Amino acid sequence: MAKYQADVQTLLRAIGGRENIQAVSHCMTRMRFVLADPAKADPAAIEAIPAVKGTFTQAGQFQVIIGNDVAIFYNEFTACAGIEGVSKDAVKAAAQTNQSLLQRIMGTLGEIFAPIIPALICGGLILGFRNIIGEINFLGGGTQSLADVSQFWAGMYSFLWLIGEAVFHMLPVGIVWSITKKMGTTQILGIILGLTLVSPQLLNGFSVATTAVEDIPVWDFGFVQIQMIGYQGQVIAAMLAGFVLVYLEKFFKKICPEVVSMIVVPFCSLVPAVLVAHTIVGPIGWQIGDAIASVVYAGLTSNVRWLFAALFGLLYAPIVMTGLHHMTNAIDSQLVNLYGGTNLWPMIALSNIAQGSAVLAMSVLQKKNERAQQVNIPACISCYLGVTEPALFGVNLKYGFPLVCGMIGSACGAVISIGTGVEAYSIGVGGLPGILSIKPQFWLNFLIAMLAAVAAPFVLTILVGSRKLSAADRGLSAAAVEPAAPSVAPDAEEQPQAEPPAAGAEGVTAPLSGRVIPMEEIPDQVFSQGILGEGVGIEPTGNVVVAPADATVCSVMEDSRHAVGLTLDNGAELLIHVGIDTVSMNGDGFQLHVKEGDRVHLGDKLITFDPEKIKAAGHPTTTAFLVTDPGDLTPTFETNVDAQAGRTVVIRF
Repeated sequence: MAKYQADVQTLLRAIGGRENIQAVSHCMTRMRFVLADPAKADPAAIEAIPAVKGTFTQAGQFQVIIGNDVAIFYNEFTACAGIEGVSKDAVKAAAQTNQSLLQRIMGTLGEIFAPIIPALICGGLILGFRNIIGEINFLGGGTQSLADVSQFWAGMYSFLWLIGEAVFHMLPVGIVWSITKKMGTTQILGIILGLTLVSPQLLNGFSVATTAVEDIPVWDFGFVQIQMIGYQGQVIAAMLAGFVLVYLEKFFKKICPEVVSMIVVPFCSLVPAVLVAHTIVGPIGWQIGDAIASVVYAGLTSNVRWLFAALFGLLYAPIVMTGLHHMTNAIDSQLVNLYGGTNLWPMIALSNIAQGSAVLAMSVLQKKNERAQQVNIPACISCYLGVTEPALFGVNLKYGFPLVCGMIGSACGAVISIGTGVEAYSIGVGGLPGILSIKPQFWLNFLIAMLAAVAAPFVLTILVGSRKLSAADRGLSAAAVEPAAPSVAPDAEEQPQAEPPAAGAEGVTAPLSGRVIPMEEIPDQVFSQGILGEGVGIEPTGNVVVAPADATVCSVMEDSRHAVGLTLDNGAELLIHVGIDTVSMNGDGFQLHVKEGDRVHLGDKLITFDPEKIKAAGHPTTTAFLVTDPGDLTPTFETNVDAQAGRTVVIRF
């Protein structure tokens, strides 16, 4: 008899029957459905199934959380339903049919910009630093800058532009590369196309507005002339050119015989793409980009700009939680290139600061709740530094009212920022250090807006939280203190840790070197809410996952190679899941060293991965290390430590 026969039959009925399933696959912990009519699914009935740990919907997929036995459950379900599972890519493609056109566009835009955001942030900081060095006259009675009085700083001012120019003038190269990467075509062709858009042979795109038409160089083909204009800093034009190349390459790959494909496809794809880019989509994209930026700029400088700012400030945090916030990067970049600065980005920084201030208030309210503080304090710090996910998902969304208070504070800060004309040189760090990217004449105004974004959420959260939080939540009763019992023996620091624990010992070591963080800070709601079991997260400094103790491999993801399930000798089951949503990478950047049923010993290599590929794909590298089934044991966890793989104990039974 099948292990989950009753459960899969119940799930099939509760999900709306076989006819309601368009596609189904699974990852390491979840069944992923694309439903013809999501309204026919009954989440309450599904979550009542013994094998099911929870449900949620994301990116058009209805996901049912099973745990380590998901592969067995999946096989029994597909057999019971009489359907065949499909690949995760097929599920993702089918899921897009459940999304609106706007959702699909925004999702694609986000995936394109995710890999180049680090460069944009770095470039924004560099422009801010150059501004301090060479543009602010705070010496010589307000007449000289650091670069004016020091040869070293003059050299540094000039040197840093090498990086700033590469980021912003050469932006089309990164955009076209990212498009080819996302669409699965030849990336080097994308890089070459991008380089043709910013070639030094062309008139620099930033000089077009100040150059007379008759002085613009041209390619003269006799019967037609084409202006030799560069697209430095242009976003929309580069994106359109990139998609032209992608679809040309896909077309020629379909019709071209394999034997000559290496010669024909690159030539027939790249040459027409460059021609179309400079004659059709480039000029069109230039006009579209200018139009979008002009509309946003007009809204932010109109008589009702305060209303625009208030709505943007209020809604930005929820937009972040949907992943649609990446659309602002394209608008910001276009504003920078068209107007020499952006008044949109300062509001984004203020929203992050406001959410961090709500968490700061929660840390004050919960100062006696040690377990909550393990989440609150790091989340607040990371939010003030521009990383909002731990704060949003780990604290503010969990309690609800801090999120709303942060949204109100963000709206207040945004109104002040827009009302006083604050502008940034570019995208920067989306938190307190973001002031380095603000134009110096607006520093005082931005500081006032920051003060509002700090004070308003803090005060509101204190007022609301003092009424809504229970005594247990605030750490004023034993219920809150009990979970915070030390996870390590009092004399643990005195015990030598030079030798790893012996196989079979009660201590389970970290499977990966890195910073161990509380489970609640893992940027994935399934892991952070403990749906699959309690555990910790690891921000990796290494790239090799090892066996944390003697164990048997009970499950692996052979296609995606990003996760391993282990059964310890004491009967407890563990899950090691490298990165967040890395199943979508289909194994790219991962190497699996074990198979299901293998016997492993402490320190044996399980997975090798490439952190840079994970980041380039737009995924956090945070690794979940969970006790999915403790059996009759009670695990305790060590967090906020720097762990060495196979040596530092992080779980005790």
